[in-house]
Formats: sequence, C-alpha cells, structure tokens
Amino acid sequence: MITCGLKLTHDGAIAILDGDRLVFSVEIEKIANGKRYSNLEDLALVPRILGDFGFRTSDVDRWAVDGWDGRVPTRLSILNHGVENDLMLAPYKESDAHPDLAEPGVTGTFRLDTQSHTYASWAHAAGHLASAYCSSPFASRGEPAFVLVWDGGMFPQLYWVDPDEGVTNCGSLFPVIGHVYAIAGYHFGPFVKGEDQKTATPTHDLAIAGKLMAYVALGQPDDFTLSVLREEFDRFFEGDSAQAVHYRASVGGFGKAVEPSNDIVHEFFAMVASRVKPHGVSDEDVLATVHRFLEDMLASRLEGQMLRIMGPGPWNVCFVGGCALNIKWNSALRRLPSCNDVWVPPFPNDSGSAIGSALLARPHGSRFRPMDWDVHLGPELLPHGPLPDGWNASDCSVEELARVLHESGGPVVVLHGRAELGPRALGGRSILAAPVAAEMKAHLNEIKNREGYRPVAPICLTSEAPEIFHPGTPDPFMLFDHQVRPEWVDRIPAVVHLDGTARLQTVNAADNAFLGELLTAYHRLSGIPVLCNTSANLNGSGFFPDVASAISWGRVPKIWSRNRLFEQQGPAS
Repeated sequence: MITCGLKLTHDGAIAILDGDRLVFSVEIEKIANGKRYSNLEDLALVPRILGDFGFRTSDVDRWAVDGWDGRVPTRLSILNHGVENDLMLAPYKESDAHPDLAEPGVTGTFRLDTQSHTYASWAHAAGHLASAYCSSPFASRGEPAFVLVWDGGMFPQLYWVDPDEGVTNCGSLFPVIGHVYAIAGYHFGPFVKGEDQKTATPTHDLAIAGKLMAYVALGQPDDFTLSVLREEFDRFFEGDSAQAVHYRASVGGFGKAVEPSNDIVHEFFAMVASRVKPHGVSDEDVLATVHRFLEDMLASRLEGQMLRIMGPGPWNVCFVGGCALNIKWNSALRRLPSCNDVWVPPFPNDSGSAIGSALLARPHGSRFRPMDWDVHLGPELLPHGPLPDGWNASDCSVEELARVLHESGGPVVVLHGRAELGPRALGGRSILAAPVAAEMKAHLNEIKNREGYRPVAPICLTSEAPEIFHPGTPDPFMLFDHQVRPEWVDRIPAVVHLDGTARLQTVNAADNAFLGELLTAYHRLSGIPVLCNTSANLNGSGFFPDVASAISWGRVPKIWSRNRLFEQQGPAS
C-alpha cells in the first residue's frame, strides 16, 4: 500500500510510505534553496515531487494530511495550480471535539491537478508521536514507550504508546507552550532590539531558540533569578491566583493562532525582567537561568509523571516536537535514572510531520509498527551544468578528500548522495573542515554569517568517540551534547563549545559508508578521528540542492561531490 503524507503548513513536506518502508520525505525548504520553515503553498508541487521518485498520484492508495492550530478542525486555503482549494485540517492535539489521538480528526476530499482525492487528517501532535515512536529502536523491538511531545504552541504532553494496545494520554507536565524558550530571547540578550519586539511571536525569527541554546553558555545560573522565575511561573501559570486560573481556562496548548499564549508568556518575562534587572543580573545569566529552570522542570516533572503512572522503571522514552532540538534538554532526560533510553528522531520538529501522517494512515492496528527508514531519504542531488569562469574540476576519491582536509585544513563543501531528513546536516549537505585550529570555528561562523559564540559540531568515528567525549555513546543524528575530555580540548579546539561540550555526531562505517571511509582516512593521516561539520546552505535557506548553488554562493573555494573536487581559482569572494 502506498501512502502519501502531506505537511501543508510550517515546515511543509511530502512523504511516501510503501507499506512500512519510507521511500522519501522532501521538505519544501530543501527544494531550490527554499526558505527555511516554508509552507507547501501550491499542491501542484505534489505530483512533481512524486514524479521525481517514479510515482504518479494514481499510485497513491491513501492520502494523509497533518493537522494544525485549534481545538476543533480548521479550514486551510491552499492553492492548486494557483486556484484556491480548501481543506479541513484536524486539531492541534486531542480535545473534547476529538478525544482519540490515534484516529483521524477529519476526512474529506481535495483537488490535485484536475482529480479529487479522499484524505484523512490527524491531529498535529499525533504526527509527532507516530514519527518518533515508529522510527525508534523501541518500535523495532516491539516494546512500549513513553512519548513526550513538546511543540511550539503546545504544553509538554506525555503519552504511553503500546504497539498492541495503542496510545494513552498521560497528561501535560506543566501548562506553558514550547515557544517560552524563544520568547525569553525577546526580553534578554542580543535579540532584544526594541520595545516593539517584546510582543513579537517566535515566528518572526524561528532561529532564535537555536541561537539561545548556544548563547546560554556565556552565562551562569543565578539563584536570585531562579527564585523569581519559580514565583512568577506559579503566579502566571500554575498556582491558585486569579491570573493563573484565568490563564488555564483560556489557554490549553492548542496553538498560538487560536490562543493568547504568546502574549501571556511575554507578560511573564516582562515581570521577571522588572524584578531581576534592578539587581544587576546580566542578560547572559538570566538566560542561562531560564534554560536551567525549564530543563530542571522538564526532567523532574517527566520523572514524577512516569513514576506515578507506571512505577520506577526504567522506561523507554521518545522526545519529539520543536523543543526536542534542544540538545541539552535531551541530554538531561537521558541522564534520568527512570529513563532506560531516550530516543529523539532526526526530524523532531515539524519536518517529520509528513512522515508521521503517512504512518498514521496505515491500516488500523498497524499504525505503531516500526518504520523501515534511513536518515538519507531526502531529495537527490541535482546534476551540475557547465562550470562558470574561475572554477575547475578534477577527480578526487574519498581518500584524496581526506588528504585535502588534512593538508589544507578545509573548509570543503561536501554534497553527497540524498539529503538528510530533518534540520541537521549529517555529512550529505555539509561543510567539513579539520578541527585542530581554534581559528577554524571563527572562520566557519564568519563564512556562515553566524554569531561568534555559535558552536561547530564534531563528527567522530563511533569506535573512537568514548576516548574523546563523555559519555561518547553513539549519537548519529547530532541531538545530544557530550563533554570533551580534558586531554582532547587542545587537540580539537574548533569543535569545543564555550562550556566544554560538543554537539557530537558519531559515524559507524556500516551505517554511513562514505563518512566512515572519510573519517578513517583522515584519522590515518592526522591521528585524529574527528572533523568539523556545519550545514551547507544559504543563510536562512535549506540545504544546497546542487553544486551550482554552492558555486554561486562562492564563500568556500572547494566543493566535493560525486568523487569530483571543484575548486575556485584565486580567493573566494
């Protein structure tokens, strides 16, 4: 059975599932250097993408569409070859109107080209849940797991997934939306540009949360600020005050478009600022404290909830939603004694929602079977045309690429195979460089037009990681942080963050033959089994779809793809 999952809104995507096998998932931002977080604006794109992988719309047996903001189904207007086409979408999560997360919240028809197709739409939270659990090792082993979903407009919601018995809602951990983290950046730190920003929504700059995760390393948690956060959090959100009672009556975590959730979080941080700034607490320390406050609350509430529901465990846990891109929170959950293992898929944000929708459209009773998948199932590289003046190309094996990286230090844009699923470049659409010079981090940040405090991730052979990092456990998708061992800090300074950690990606040659061969060759030449890795993309856009895009960008004079090295003659512009 061929199932097509569609994510029409933020982080739009199209995914095809053949039975239990994921054939592809193409995110709109990864087409033609599209803008990050792009919607799927016109359904005319669907048959084109299907055709790229040898499918026709007539091959699709079931169509599934991800839900969006609201307690009840909502209407979305979308184009079909420029003509408006209305679809009803399921709510953000289960509600009184839609109590069963595992069942579709809406069924109907939509127009694609000139044909009508029936579809089903599942709640947005359901797509996150299915994409996380069905991609997990727990599903492969037929084991149940807790699934924690915390998305931008949603409270952190805990579920119990049993592949035989289905989904049980275990309640929210606390009543505040995931955008709380980014909204802190509108009140403290380098992203505050004026009073008008302090009522902005995080959709004005969706990169702020990721920047904050790096920025907090500049500060230290402050006890006074922590006490203020606890007091105001209780007064605004959780306590018995009239303000908190009214908040909980009007906000349920059903999305920012239908609730005043963002406004109230702004009021919360404005009150925190009014109390801590007269005490001279730096913005860096305030943000570090906000980070720690939310991390501690997330971990302690999760542990308490699991204990109350299922006992001491330890239990399998999946974490998914935009908040699961916070590697420090992921690591904090993994350290909990009650967690047997923590799984975060490489597409925890809405980039995995089309996949989740397709999984849910499988026959009833098989929706939580494991998915057969690989992280490199994004779009194929486009062929490159004639080289522009000033560029040449020569044959270059993987072994020779390792030598180029060792002798020149890099950087080299590497475009190999199909693109990665999700937001992390994992060697398929990467800029790689030697990690041995501290200046390389600054150089890569300058190339990418990024702030100087932003880290550069290391990729490391799985077999060597425990010697260099703590804990150094396998992390193939760059979603947890690891401490760099003291004896290695000066050997790989380009990948050490300000707090001594690194966002590690481990590479097993059996799972990633190209990177395994490259790192092995570089290790043999340099004595170091680590390279710098950052994404190859235009600022604010998805990964490069082809060599021509990297050449046009022009900020790195060496590009490697399909065993060819493209080099710019003279300095990069």
